[in-house]
Amino acid sequence: MADNYLEKRYDEVFGNGKTKIKRIGHTLDELLLRNRSYRGFKKEYVVKREELERIVGVCNKIPSARNQQVLRFRLVTQGEASQAVMRNIRLGAALPELHLPFPGTEPEAFIIICSTIDENKMVDIDLGIAIQSMLLKAVEMGLNGITIGAFNPEKIKEELELPLNPVMILAIGKGSENIELTPIQANESHAYYRVDGKHYVPKVTMKELII
Repeated sequence: MADNYLEKRYDEVFGNGKTKIKRIGHTLDELLLRNRSYRGFKKEYVVKREELERIVGVCNKIPSARNQQVLRFRLVTQGEASQAVMRNIRLGAALPELHLPFPGTEPEAFIIICSTIDENKMVDIDLGIAIQSMLLKAVEMGLNGITIGAFNPEKIKEELELPLNPVMILAIGKGSENIELTPIQANESHAYYRVDGKHYVPKVTMKELII
C-alpha cells in the first residue's frame, strides 16, 4: 500500500481545504429557491400515489416537538376524492379577481394533513417542519406544491371520511406558473401580485432580517 494512502483518500472524500468535492444533486439553497407556491398545474402530468408516498416518507425522519409525532396523512390522487378536495379549498386569496386556479390548471393530487390530538403550539411546530420538508422533497423529485390553509375542514373530513381532523392540505403537481422573488423593505407590502402573467413574491431583504 502506498504511503499516506488513507490520508489521501480522506482528503478526496472529505476535502482538505484544497480538494474540490464533487457535489451530487441540488444544494439546499437551490431547493429553497425552487420551492414556490404554485396555484396552477399541468394537467398532462398525473401524480401517482407512489410519488405522494415518497413525499410523506420524509416525515418519519424529521424532528417532532416533544417527539409526539401526532401528524397523519391521507393521500389523494386523481379521481372523485380529488374533486371533493377541490370543492372545499380556496387558492389565490390575494388575487380574488383572477379566480385562481385558472380552468384546466387545477391540482388533482393532495396530501391531507391530520392530527391525532387537538391543534396546539406543538402541533403547529410539527406542521411547519413537516410541510417544508415535504415540499422540499417534492421539488427534489421535480414536482411542485402549495400549502392550503383556506379550506372547509368539516366538509373535507365528511367527504373523505377522515377519522381525524384535517389541519392543513398540500396540493402537489407539476407547476405551470412563472414565479419570481422580488426584494422588499420590511415596511413595504408583503402581498404577492402578478404582472403580465408573471407571479411575483416579495421577500424582505437579508439586511432587514438581521437585528
